[in-house]
Amino acid sequence: MTAQLKIDFVSDVSCPWCAIGLSALEQALAKLGTEVKADLHFQPFELNPNMPPGGQDVTEHLTQKYGSTPEQQTQIRENIRLRGEELGFTFRKEGRGRIYNTFDAHRLLHWAEAQGEGKQHALKKALLEAYFTHGQAPESHEVLVKVAEDVGLDAGRAAAILASEEYTAEVRAQAQFYLQAGIQSVPAVIINDKHLISGGQPVEVFEQALRQIAAGQA
Repeated sequence: MTAQLKIDFVSDVSCPWCAIGLSALEQALAKLGTEVKADLHFQPFELNPNMPPGGQDVTEHLTQKYGSTPEQQTQIRENIRLRGEELGFTFRKEGRGRIYNTFDAHRLLHWAEAQGEGKQHALKKALLEAYFTHGQAPESHEVLVKVAEDVGLDAGRAAAILASEEYTAEVRAQAQFYLQAGIQSVPAVIINDKHLISGGQPVEVFEQALRQIAAGQA
């Protein structure tokens, strides 16, 4: 019997551990095969909601935010790159140059959810790759429209959304909901509205947790 699992993947497209967590979750679901049918939703979380246009130098930003040194950041970046490599996700060796505001990316993701099965998932993956693999700015409307078009979404409609305030209220409300629920770091993977898996966990951790939750439904 196949267990139906609702999975809310709360994350930001500027979060490297979210790219790792999504890759690991996807592989765990693939291992579970027909044991689980996942209803996957991508929910907004802004790591830097007050980031101005143009972003900020990544070294400067991480030093201000976490007090880490450039040397520590280089080591963390290499650890992230290696974790990604194990999962088949490519992080640029030189890392990110700048940190950007991602609110418009979240508006497009909100719209994509209603555009057919798998479209939001495809857009999320493509946005993570645009930033972490290709070094493109997720605040750029030109980048966002091109990424949307590349995954089969309507480029004209995407551009119109970005030029307006469409989905602003909905995304703010969703982001606020998860903040009020106590989510302070991402990725936060919420199963059936009650089970939380935090962080970019290994494939085995996701697989075991999903299997236990599915067994509890049986």
